[in-house]
Amino acid sequence: MAKRFELICFTKFSDEPWNVLELTCDLVLSHPKYLKAIKGKKTDKRDAKWIADMFKHDLLNGSFIPPAEIRQLRDLVRYHTKLTSYTTGEKNRAQNCLTVSNIKLDDVFSDVFGKSASAITERLLENNDPFDVAPFVDGRCKTPIEQIQAAVDGMMCAEQAEKLRIIRSHMDSLALCKANLESEILSVAEKFLPQINLVTTVPGIQSFSAVAIIGEISADMSVFETSRHLCSWAGLSPQNDNSAGKKKTTRVSRAGVYLKPILVQCANAAIKSNKHPEVRNRYNTIKKRRGHKKAIIAIARMLLTAIYNILKKNEPYNAELYRQSNKPPVQREVTVEQAIFILQRQGYLVTAAT
Repeated sequence: MAKRFELICFTKFSDEPWNVLELTCDLVLSHPKYLKAIKGKKTDKRDAKWIADMFKHDLLNGSFIPPAEIRQLRDLVRYHTKLTSYTTGEKNRAQNCLTVSNIKLDDVFSDVFGKSASAITERLLENNDPFDVAPFVDGRCKTPIEQIQAAVDGMMCAEQAEKLRIIRSHMDSLALCKANLESEILSVAEKFLPQINLVTTVPGIQSFSAVAIIGEISADMSVFETSRHLCSWAGLSPQNDNSAGKKKTTRVSRAGVYLKPILVQCANAAIKSNKHPEVRNRYNTIKKRRGHKKAIIAIARMLLTAIYNILKKNEPYNAELYRQSNKPPVQREVTVEQAIFILQRQGYLVTAAT
């Protein structure tokens, strides 16, 4: 019989004790803010006794710790996010090198690191003398050659040129590291291929985003009681701060540092597609009243709720369920039981007549 232990983290959670003990023990990880004892006469021994007493009576809610395989996948996906951030930073530094040298490629190209702009940048690094840009511009470019020629009318010093070479070399190495990391991520995620295929049926979610989502929430939804618990854990639930009939704030929490950006990106992609009107119509409805930011968080929560039910029921995304719920009932007459149920759903307390 496995022994049960309670781990309390007062600073940053460390994987070392968990990796050693999870093989032979049933561990529970709790947040210290839910274990605060009564103030006064606080000592380490009394804290340990208080924690043991609460744990013995099953009054502690354990935090979600995914299995070892999911933790490895999550670690790789988060490292991939870091590499993407590093690449973005290097692009900003490269853009700064061109700007201080009075080379305005961002005024004539939508992508400074595209085919035409990269060819012109390589030519500038080879030789700083004036040259004709026409041979380096792709035929699909819509910007006139005269404007592109005027944009490269600058002078790059030797120091900025060397800095730009180092930046471009670092970007190439980061691209190689990301390619190797992606292959490793896909090989680790092969065990969860059925769940990943189900998640990709949700609007706006592609294969790599599905891998990242599975890496954060795992494929087992039994650890969350309802979809609302999952949304709250992901930081997509508004705060319930009401006092004296006044709503003070509805800001979302800071949880879901890695999961929330992925869902927001997928939500932005879903609202731009005409293939899923149930998502687009809901976004437009909320945007009219609350604005874009609150509407996009609501769509992200809608996608996460769909993912929860998809993984729990092991069935693909079905848009007809949303469309049927939005249709008014054909028969306007309801029974007493149905009327009571409708009133209870709206928050009314129904009591028997006296």
